[in-house]
Amino acid sequence: MTSRTVTLLDVARVAGVSKSTVSDALQGSGRVAEATRERVRAVAEELGYRPNSAARRLRRSSTGAIGLHLPQTATRLDYYMNLAFGAVARAQEEGLDVVLLAPAGVAGGESGRVASRVDGLLVIDPEVGDSAVPGLLDAGVPVVTGERYLGPAAAPSGAVICDNAASLTALLDHVTERGARHPAVLAPAGTSAWATALRATAASWGQEHGVAVALRTVPFAATPQEAEETTLALLRTDPAVDAVICAPDGAAPGVLRAAATAGRTVGTVSVRTAGGATSGRTIGGATSGRTAGSTTSGRTIGGATSGHTAGSTTPGRTGEAGTHPRTPLLVASCVDGTATRSAEPPVTAVDLRPAAYGRACAELLCDILAGRTAPDTVRRHTWALETRASTTPPC
Repeated sequence: MTSRTVTLLDVARVAGVSKSTVSDALQGSGRVAEATRERVRAVAEELGYRPNSAARRLRRSSTGAIGLHLPQTATRLDYYMNLAFGAVARAQEEGLDVVLLAPAGVAGGESGRVASRVDGLLVIDPEVGDSAVPGLLDAGVPVVTGERYLGPAAAPSGAVICDNAASLTALLDHVTERGARHPAVLAPAGTSAWATALRATAASWGQEHGVAVALRTVPFAATPQEAEETTLALLRTDPAVDAVICAPDGAAPGVLRAAATAGRTVGTVSVRTAGGATSGRTIGGATSGRTAGSTTSGRTIGGATSGHTAGSTTPGRTGEAGTHPRTPLLVASCVDGTATRSAEPPVTAVDLRPAAYGRACAELLCDILAGRTAPDTVRRHTWALETRASTTPPC
């Protein structure tokens, strides 16, 4: 080969690395081990590689846009729409447009074309089964992922992550504090970090507390009807279940319908009480709350649990004097949204703050592009537990 014909791809093949790794190694950027960087430079020198200065200048010129890749189910979930709006708002502050990438448009080796149109990429909730993700991570532009990618591929330039294990732990702790003894979790299928963490946490929490957690897997974007069918089957086969935590966004109303069909009472008969509702909030483990002779609601932020006392409110049990003839069912959701807030009764849920999360992802990418933050940065995003009437046991 001569210097006229040697390309980055040639160097990559001989060095046994990706094209983007060669580019990062030769430019002194990116997440490249020092030994790999030295090997790439040695191979480039041996082959006589000479960078195309005009192409380098073109690659470094700004397109004024970043790309956003969402899961294929995103179009019918409020969570991802709110996340996208948050990302767009932050990007606009930086003078950047956001290009929404169609899943079909980035699969099958199209990532290079996508990368030529944007300065960087946001890849949200990447799944191992998404064929587009490896190419996007190896597209040669900075990439920030919303949650970690669990599959084999080039590491992203940065990530914004939530403690999903802590959020489900908070829900399980909450329903047991409210009297549940046999909780169930409708966990999402799929290979995203969120889905994987929830399934693992449901199992590990049960083992740690000596509680049999009934785990059922539902689609990642399960509809209310799918959640209803799964819950009905669960309650018929395991009537001892006294709490159902539903993971998918917007699916919790299906659990409420199943409870009604099964004759199970959910939450209080009346959401507002004569004594006046009380509220409490916990931030970072410091508890703030008030006690009264009425129902309560509370908020937990970042994984700390907020506990409140409401007079002598206790869960009813089958056969107990003055209680309902069947065990009441507590209902909660791993994702807050319009469906949980407007349900009857309103459903206790984890507020993942999707708009703020999208904003945080875009901010990290903007910081990396502007050189304000070094690559390999991982930032954490906080959530809040919103307690509502669906987990307040009947008097």
